[in-house]
Amino acid sequence: MELKKKTKLISKKVFIKTFGCQMNEYDSNRIYQSVSKIGYEKTETFEKANCYIINTCHIRDKAKEKVYHEIGRVKKILI
Repeated sequence: MELKKKTKLISKKVFIKTFGCQMNEYDSNRIYQSVSKIGYEKTETFEKANCYIINTCHIRDKAKEKVYHEIGRVKKILI
């Protein structure tokens, strides 16, 4: 009798939040292409994500401030 090892498939979900210019949107798409190669699927809500990526430009002050606000918001929810 052969024993078969059952492996539980863990769903890997990534949520990418992008702030800044069109170049940041392009970079976020490239990030997703990279992580999809290791099994991550995109999700539209961070609550379903195993991985949360914030992509921004540190040159633009408005985008930078939005990132700090987003980190604070997510931190309150996750802790």
